[in-house]
Amino acid sequence: MDTLPVNIPGFVWAYRFSPDEKTAVRLNNSATVADLTAENCFYWLHLNLVDARVPALLETLTGLTEDAKSALTTRDTHATITVDEQMLYGTLVDCQRDFDQDTNNLGWLHFAMSDRFIITTRLQPLRSVERARALIEKNPGKFSRPVDLFELLVIEFQRTLIAIVMELTEELNLIEDFVYDNAPRDERRRLAPVRRTVVRLHRHLRTVLALMRRAAAADDDEMPFGFDDVARRLTSRLETVDHDIYALQDRARLLHEEIDSKQSSETNRHLYLLSIMTAFLLPPTLVTGFFGMNTANLPFAVGDYGTEYAVALIVASIAFAWWLLRRVDIL
Repeated sequence: MDTLPVNIPGFVWAYRFSPDEKTAVRLNNSATVADLTAENCFYWLHLNLVDARVPALLETLTGLTEDAKSALTTRDTHATITVDEQMLYGTLVDCQRDFDQDTNNLGWLHFAMSDRFIITTRLQPLRSVERARALIEKNPGKFSRPVDLFELLVIEFQRTLIAIVMELTEELNLIEDFVYDNAPRDERRRLAPVRRTVVRLHRHLRTVLALMRRAAAADDDEMPFGFDDVARRLTSRLETVDHDIYALQDRARLLHEEIDSKQSSETNRHLYLLSIMTAFLLPPTLVTGFFGMNTANLPFAVGDYGTEYAVALIVASIAFAWWLLRRVDIL
């Protein structure tokens, strides 16, 4: 573990790539801005925006336009991709990562790329970025251009989406088992976070796809070398995941409708039983109300068998109500 003091504000890591030698050297914490550049090399600098000195650092880096600097320090929470002056910059969506586990919470990766560098910034640790760094450590000679690193970041984001889709699919399978079980069970509370996650992922993924197509359609003299081919490959990859997420969204919606349907049927059944009970109790209520009136000459008011006759009349009224409900096919 590198415990040297950090000289670059917001420094998370940095790599210097040599395409000729097919190497990727990870710079230590004590590296300076001058150590990033070398002849026939390009670099990847990853910064943490929590450090308030990052904007001042970007002012010292050569090759960044004002718009690219703004894209690297923005706090916007929506995806953007801009091609201008042979540079690519903007914001990509990703998923956050805790210290000990991955999460499905969305995060934002800001980037700027040219033929000489790729600079990324973020506020929270991100899943795809960390996996991309691990792949660079395993196969450093695979990356000969900054656009290859950009492609790797988007590919890892696609793999993150695939992992999330598999997790959500398993969760929907469990919910589906309970929904179609004989025992009634309300799974709307459990289904709600799944639907929310799917909807957010689908919305942001559609935005990234539209931006990628638009960037690929830019003039050749505006985009970095090789980006048009990379954009076509990434668009094809993301469209495949988009279809899976859309199918998952449609399945979650149908499950929600099925739950609502079962809940409505259960409510109607309860109302039906309540109506039956009301129909049974209405005749006895009329009988007891009649004998409870404060009027003279009521039947059975004189004699030893008034209560028995009243009870018999109540039972007879219930039997008549049951016969009538059976006669009209309610029971």
